[in-house]
Amino acid sequence: MGPVSSLSHRQQGLLLTGSGALIMAPDALLIKIADLPDAEILMWRGFLSSLGFLMIALLRYGRNTLLAYRRCGWIGIVVALLFSLTTCGFVLGNQYTSAGNVLMILASSPLIAAALSWVILKERLPRRTWVAILLCMVGISLIALDDAGAGSWIGNGFALMAATTLAVNFTLCRTRPGVDMSPMLVFSGFLVGIVAGMFWLMGSDTSLPAANQLAVMILLCLFIVPCGVTLLQRGPLYLPSAEVGLLILLEVVIGTLLAWWILAEQPAPMAMVGSTLVLGTLFAKGLYDRRLELRLRGGSVSP
Repeated sequence: MGPVSSLSHRQQGLLLTGSGALIMAPDALLIKIADLPDAEILMWRGFLSSLGFLMIALLRYGRNTLLAYRRCGWIGIVVALLFSLTTCGFVLGNQYTSAGNVLMILASSPLIAAALSWVILKERLPRRTWVAILLCMVGISLIALDDAGAGSWIGNGFALMAATTLAVNFTLCRTRPGVDMSPMLVFSGFLVGIVAGMFWLMGSDTSLPAANQLAVMILLCLFIVPCGVTLLQRGPLYLPSAEVGLLILLEVVIGTLLAWWILAEQPAPMAMVGSTLVLGTLFAKGLYDRRLELRLRGGSVSP
């Protein structure tokens, strides 16, 4: 039995989702570095990520790829449409307001997911999960507090759309336990690319991006986004949607730290407190859940 298969169901979910969040951490930073117009950046992101998602699906399923798509059913189609809206909301949010505002609003997705899971799936979340969500929300709010008045209503609205559709996406995935919805992301990226490409062609500037901008887009959209999002999309197979959203906050905090480092932005003391609160909460909850899991399985906790 390999190292992955020897992990518990919950541990596999934590490993997949946490890895996906870490891979996606540079997303907002690279969008800022690419510095492309709205339609163009969405077009490249859509088509390149669709190709990346297709390559991953073929590598994972081989001859059974078509069967994997058939298993997704109509829920998979809705998931693809929702992720298209999440992509547009996240990218356009970063175009119209600060990354801090987008990340702060995106951090509300665990609360939205928890509420949807409670209403739709009748999932009862432990009190510690609610406490962790609230503490993380406080931490994220502290990170973005300096930017709270700087963003436009348009950018904040796009960010809220991304947070809401992401939460609905993960909740819907929980309605089909055992079905991997990640292959449907191929259609999501293609849809974004087609729609954005039409707007790009109707624009006044249809010139290709510079070599350095294209290199950033290839790195982000062909490799980082497909690998990271595929792992995140598999999270609801193992974890409640609220906990998947909670782990995605790793992307929020680490992405902010990367922006501070790469763009030489000086973090405010309050933002450092917020980052520490979020990471500390996730670490403490992970340790507590691990101890509880071992206790329920009749194991012993190593010193």
